[in-house]
Amino acid sequence: MTLNNLLETQGIIHSDPEIMSGVPVFVGTRVPLQTFFDYLEGEGGLAEFINDFPYLEAQTMKVLENAAKLIIAQERCA
Repeated sequence: MTLNNLLETQGIIHSDPEIMSGVPVFVGTRVPLQTFFDYLEGEGGLAEFINDFPYLEAQTMKVLENAAKLIIAQERCA
C-alpha cells in the first residue's frame, strides 16, 4: 500500500477532479499533500508548514505517523 492510498483510506487526504484538478489535498482544504513534502525539504521544514497552515497540525502529525509506519514495515520486510 502506498502512503497516498493509506492517507486516503484514513480520510486525511483525497483526490477530486473538481478540486485542484485531482491533485491529492488535505480533506476540507485546497492544500496539496505535495506542498507539505515541499516544506519538509525546505529550510523551514515542519515548523514552517505548521506556522503557515496551523489548522492542519493534526493531519500533519497523522501523515508523519503513517509515513513512519510504512517505512518501519518496509524495513522489517527487507
